[in-house]
Amino acid sequence: MWLIQRVLIGVALVYVAIVGFMYVYQRDMMYFPEQIRHVQPSSYEMLAGVQEVELKTSDGLKVYGWYWPAPAGRPTVAIFHGNGGSLRSQRYRLAHFKDAGMGVFLLAYRGYSGSDGAPNEDGLYLDARAGLDWLNARGVADNQIALYGESLGTGVATKMASERQVALVVLESPYTSTADVAAFRFPIVPVSWLMSDRYESLARIAKVTAPILIMHGDNDYAIPQSMGKQLFEAANQPKEGFWPAGIGHTEIFDRGGFDAAREFIDRLYVPPSGP
Repeated sequence: MWLIQRVLIGVALVYVAIVGFMYVYQRDMMYFPEQIRHVQPSSYEMLAGVQEVELKTSDGLKVYGWYWPAPAGRPTVAIFHGNGGSLRSQRYRLAHFKDAGMGVFLLAYRGYSGSDGAPNEDGLYLDARAGLDWLNARGVADNQIALYGESLGTGVATKMASERQVALVVLESPYTSTADVAAFRFPIVPVSWLMSDRYESLARIAKVTAPILIMHGDNDYAIPQSMGKQLFEAANQPKEGFWPAGIGHTEIFDRGGFDAAREFIDRLYVPPSGP
């Protein structure tokens, strides 16, 4: 009996140590920033004419973005990337929308691609607001902006769409909340008690009034498609879904996702009237 008790105590201590480690280092397990900018957009032929912009957030940090202005009457796609993304890695999305005749604004969150600071949920919202405010100050109104969120960035896009009257919203491989994703990956850990950065998209989606497209493959190893479908069910009309078979977490844009997003934006975007 004493041996069983010692084993149980040992197992409990290991479990507590693991949970404690995950609590202390939760943001290191959640964000994977590429901290060095590496290159300017001019380094890539596909991004000829794209400019790098420097923004100041409301809490005083310097963050970067890449910007391509929209032709007259066309929307600007504001891209919020995933937890391992960067300006460099997202250049293909920027180039695709640029070549489709749209404006593009690609944001590097705090801690990413040379931007100041370290990532956290509230900070990423401040960064996104700084980017959208920068567009507004240059004559791109909210109703001329299509928000495009990818993976972690879907929580940022959903939050911004719940606050602002944007034109359209596209969510690629989204989640109900990051706490739900953590619970899916670590079912024996009480993540709902531990997580600080939760990105509660399911709780916010009903506040989004813009037309929304949700894209999610059924072979997603990181975020189950069921979460995308939960968001879809909770979203307001008009809404559309793209649910490709056999597509994983990072594959959807190149395997039908871009075409679905471009067609959705082209079909539903209505340029504002008036002077």
